[in-house]
Amino acid sequence: MPRLAASVRALALSVAALVTATAAPSVAAASSEPTAPEGFVALRDVDPTILQEMRYFTPHNFVGEPIDGYRQPMCILTAPAAKALHKAQVSLLRRGYSLKVYDCYRPQRAVDHFVRWAKDLDDQAMKGEFYPQVDKTRLFEDGYIAEKSGHSRGSTVDLTIVKIPARPTHPYVPGQPLVECYAPKEERFPDNSVDMGTGFDCFDTLSHTLDPRVQGKQRANRLLLKGTLERLGFTNLPEEWWHFTYKPELYPDTYFDFPVSRHSLSR
Repeated sequence: MPRLAASVRALALSVAALVTATAAPSVAAASSEPTAPEGFVALRDVDPTILQEMRYFTPHNFVGEPIDGYRQPMCILTAPAAKALHKAQVSLLRRGYSLKVYDCYRPQRAVDHFVRWAKDLDDQAMKGEFYPQVDKTRLFEDGYIAEKSGHSRGSTVDLTIVKIPARPTHPYVPGQPLVECYAPKEERFPDNSVDMGTGFDCFDTLSHTLDPRVQGKQRANRLLLKGTLERLGFTNLPEEWWHFTYKPELYPDTYFDFPVSRHSLSR
């Protein structure tokens, strides 16, 4: 228990630093904006120790700009999924690790943004990092981009594991040189995640969770994440080591479009 308490204290300092670095004023929402139905919560209200690096609120993603619908850098999920992540976090803290989420609930307008970007073949600004070996004309055919996403149902999360005490992630500066997402960890974008073999959102077969080319510590790290979450009701998408859906889903057939903001949870 003392070790767990020390881990929580160390992580609290990391979370406080991250919140200070990423917090931004809420953008006023129009009164006609949709809001979340019953059953959605802010992950930070369920477990404030889980790190959050909400990539689509920032320009560090495969599009290269903040994505439509992300008005605050926060994780929103259905309550059952959030509670299961809390249980996973408690388990990992005892081992000296923390979860870190990259994306949670994703509004349909964000998915539409991805689709527009994928159809613009002239926009290849982030190819060097996120899809260096994939021709952009194949993004739909190869399944990297789709018109609908399970994230919009609210029980899917993209996440990784961080060794604690968590080191800060070096900030991305738009226009900086890009490095392939499958390059050795010491060469690619300096995420504070443990080494998973590729970075987050790497459009490459090396991102397949059980790709046989990924071995050693990288494979062990993937299996630690996968095993921890699957024991608590999550299912992994085999093509993406970071992608998990909590089952049964609270809203298995509904794709929501309320913005990612605290205001959306006001009822």
